[in-house]
Amino acid sequence: MNVVARRLFPLTQVFQFRATQPDRSSADLFFLQWLSFSGLMVFAAYLLWRANIWGILVAADPTGITLMIIAVFLFATVWVGMRAWTLSQERRALDAWIAAVRPQFAPAAAPSGPAGCVQDYLSALVSKSRHHDHDNGQLTEVLAERLHGPSESAWWVNGIQIKLGLLGKVIGFSILAIEISQIQNFDASQSQTLLKTLTGGLGIALLTTAVGLVANMLLGIQLVKMDRCSDGILVDALEFAETGLVALTRPEHGAAVMAVAPVALTLVAVPTDDQEPA
Repeated sequence: MNVVARRLFPLTQVFQFRATQPDRSSADLFFLQWLSFSGLMVFAAYLLWRANIWGILVAADPTGITLMIIAVFLFATVWVGMRAWTLSQERRALDAWIAAVRPQFAPAAAPSGPAGCVQDYLSALVSKSRHHDHDNGQLTEVLAERLHGPSESAWWVNGIQIKLGLLGKVIGFSILAIEISQIQNFDASQSQTLLKTLTGGLGIALLTTAVGLVANMLLGIQLVKMDRCSDGILVDALEFAETGLVALTRPEHGAAVMAVAPVALTLVAVPTDDQEPA
């Protein structure tokens, strides 16, 4: 039994350590997911380079539209990573406010965190409450705009990739039509050369369309995750402003709640006269 107890003791320490670890917020998870996605994209780009796919793409598209689509995708992906880090900072600021109104051995006090939309929103609510102004509708609209405003521009950039693909399709088919119109007489001995000439424009049309669609889908996945992360921060901030922020905006109410809680616990612990001893 002692041997079994010694072997189980480290396992209990591991489970206790994992149970005491705080859960990561959705913003932190989104930033880690973006890092994993970026690493996967870098690895895929390396494999394509080893297979000389990049050289084939450059040679097959003399218009350069394919490279433009890839450049837009890379720029937008880096921007999403920066935005993910910003959202994680906003989430930390909100967590700091939540921890500040639930202290263990001190009165509630507003934290002094880094500047951000959540920090500005909650600080403005506390400032307005001191003047007995509890109408926070306009501040809520400002917070929603600051959290979701940048993503609207990102979705517009995401649409550019499809538009560039369609532009490449139009250019490719235009080149194909010009080449067909320049054919005056058909010679069976020159059919192979003629097919190579005609497939040049068709290749441009298909390649740019395919690259634009793939880039649009990959960037769209990142933007959807970013919007869901912003929604989570906005919902938690509004819920905290309506429920938890009362300890800072109305200190007398928070003190009354803290004073009533021990009395309620005492009343629950005291047995009544009808109860018989066990």
